[in-house]
Amino acid sequence: MPEYFPENNTPLKTDTEVRSLQKISSSLDNLSTGGTGGIIGSFPTDSFGRLRVSEPFTLFDSSHRYRDNGLWSTYTSGTASATFNASQGLMDLTIGTANNDEIIRETTKVFSYQPGKSLLVMNTFVMSPAKTNLRQRVGYYGDDNGIYVELYGNALYLVERSLVTGSMTERLVAQADWNGDKLDGTGPSGITLDITKAQIFWMDIEWLGLGTVRLGFIINGQFILCHSFHHANLITSTYITTASLPLRYEIRNIEVTSSSSTLKQICSTVLSEGGYELRGAQQAVGTSVTSPFRLTTAGTFYPVVTLRLKSSASTPPVDRTDAIVIITALSLLGKTTGDTFNWQVRNASISSGGTWLSAGADSAVEYNLTATTLTTAGRTMASGYFSTTQQTGGGIDILKEALFANQLERNGILGTAFEFSVVCAANNNNADLFTSVDWEEVSR
Repeated sequence: MPEYFPENNTPLKTDTEVRSLQKISSSLDNLSTGGTGGIIGSFPTDSFGRLRVSEPFTLFDSSHRYRDNGLWSTYTSGTASATFNASQGLMDLTIGTANNDEIIRETTKVFSYQPGKSLLVMNTFVMSPAKTNLRQRVGYYGDDNGIYVELYGNALYLVERSLVTGSMTERLVAQADWNGDKLDGTGPSGITLDITKAQIFWMDIEWLGLGTVRLGFIINGQFILCHSFHHANLITSTYITTASLPLRYEIRNIEVTSSSSTLKQICSTVLSEGGYELRGAQQAVGTSVTSPFRLTTAGTFYPVVTLRLKSSASTPPVDRTDAIVIITALSLLGKTTGDTFNWQVRNASISSGGTWLSAGADSAVEYNLTATTLTTAGRTMASGYFSTTQQTGGGIDILKEALFANQLERNGILGTAFEFSVVCAANNNNADLFTSVDWEEVSR
């Protein structure tokens, strides 16, 4: 017999289909209530309870095949080293035995959470065997906000860090207090977690200021839910300042330890589930139409437009190094017929001379249109040529798929911004050039 809607007696589904729907419904109920049916399985829903049917949009991915991939800033203190392990395809973060020996590895980019879309984060690692005074952390966090797993001595925690009160606080939940599968052998999975073996740590974030964060480990191909930080209907403000955060790995001696220790950093990814749409504030700067930039010496690259995030070194001292700013277009035009130009986009270059100006009181960007030289070449991200014999200028649109590749970067550990420069060289002395750069500020 077919089932019916009671309102209009319209046939719904066959008995087999109804049982299938009831099974899915039961699974989703367990997910929402923390029941055992949602603790281990394929996790058919994202953090907003929607079926995972759309393709995720990759905001970031990191692996180390041939070298340290250049996507991370590294801070070391004392006897410490971050070394590429070619045989294992990972980074060995090794510290000695002295008090305060430390390594921090943090992404040079902050990842854009979009309200209403689940953010899925995964990190893989092998922690050093537990020992007294040794602390290790892996997760999606910075100095002030975020979520991570921590092994301190023999104690394992899931941690929520927040700046909401005005000072950084941490909410540590010990393994025995996890509200999902405690991974002590007694939970639904029957698995006992060995945190010093290779692990895949996952979380999905429903922010909107006060959503739920679910955390766990992927073992035997199953997403195991270990703990949920719930906030809606429980708190009186946001639980963290922002869900747009970097990834981070840390290992540190809090006091002297008995032997050296190594945390193995493997792979990481950040995914926006259900795609991503840019909806930030569009801005642009460029050379004056009456005052082109002069490339004095032929064959020499000059920084014609340089941008960076505002840092504490800016005037006025407003730190915006965690802002998300994406370059969307470039335009170049030579003034005199017969000049040929080679343009390049450089990241992490360093310029000298000129004056840094704010792009506006509400902007996270400052720019320099009058720099004179490059003291550090940086990394070339794109290059091309144009000539003033052409009928049109050198307008360059950056493909949507590549937008986050052109995001302004920084060293979040030190709070310093990296420069993003459009540099240009000409075939003749004293060639004049007009240049503009468009960008979108996602963080507002």
